Amino acid sequence: MKRNFLKLFGVTAMLALAGVAGAATTGSDPVTDSDIAAKAAHEIRMYPRYTIWDNISVRVNGGNLELMGQVSQPFKKADLQRIVQRVPGVTSLTNELEVLPVSFNDDNLRIRVARAIYRDPALSRYAIQAVPPIHIIVKNGAVMLEGTVNSKGDKELAETKAGSVEGVQKVTNHLVVHEKETAAK
Repeated sequence: MKRNFLKLFGVTAMLALAGVAGAATTGSDPVTDSDIAAKAAHEIRMYPRYTIWDNISVRVNGGNLELMGQVSQPFKKADLQRIVQRVPGVTSLTNELEVLPVSFNDDNLRIRVARAIYRDPALSRYAIQAVPPIHIIVKNGAVMLEGTVNSKGDKELAETKAGSVEGVQKVTNHLVVHEKETAAK
């Protein structure tokens, strides 16, 4: 089974494709797994409470949509399930979103780590997007960085900045370096 991974503005859409993408039919047009994943990723990005403190990925196989990752508030898990189950072509839904512990200390760390990362002159350019691409997941004092950056240096700097925040017990860096296409001169 071939797997195609697709990163969409902080939402990872993983498509399990077997030859031809599984197709569901809605009305007269077939809806492929990649169509479902793209639409679900769009709906997640448009969710007004989706923030840099959430990490959500979707995987679609034969119309079955799986939600995976972490959300910072309990209501987000139910909201997102309700939103993506309405995507045309979804035949079933598996919601495996982890609700992070609601904790004053973790909330405080989230803010301080975000400030450390996004206030750095070299990383501040990432902060200007509607949903910045560096996601900060905090669970019981442990920080996990998710998302994409433009260079290995940015990845390492984000990890260093997160680790420098007092109270951070551990940093796990899952940032992916986005390969830019270089134009021929």
